[in-house]
Amino acid sequence: MLSDATSQRITAVAALPLAELLACPPSAGDLLDQSSKCIGCDSGEVVFRQAAPSKGLYVVVSGSFQRKAERLNSRVVLGQARSGDLLELAAVLGDGNHTYSLVAVTSGSLLLLPMAELSRAFENYPPLRMRLLEELAREVSRAYYTCTIDRITPRRRNRAATA
Repeated sequence: MLSDATSQRITAVAALPLAELLACPPSAGDLLDQSSKCIGCDSGEVVFRQAAPSKGLYVVVSGSFQRKAERLNSRVVLGQARSGDLLELAAVLGDGNHTYSLVAVTSGSLLLLPMAELSRAFENYPPLRMRLLEELAREVSRAYYTCTIDRITPRRRNRAATA
């Protein structure tokens, strides 16, 4: 069972609603709305690859996707992405290259907010960039707490294996 302090920390880094993150004045909102693109994906399709230039910010509309990365010469599954998840904040806010690969587990669709229009929206409304940076920090914190909880949660041993 989690302590109250741990529970409060996890609540503090919970993902914010997408509408709140992307809330901006009509001029910036219209720019993003007009430039957004819907991308359909088939099961098994690679949406983007790690280290490739990012086209922008992705929002999962439907389906299930898996994040995979290559770290220290080994492949790592970073987790699932489902409806409502915002993908590749680090690429959009960083150097512009994907930090992991995304593969469709089931058929689905994504909404793409193109990089050029996001940059213009950031120029027109700087708080948007700050909100997304804050969400990236929460995302990193959630990943840290997940790893920490996995390490401290006692696991049941298989008695047959130890006997």
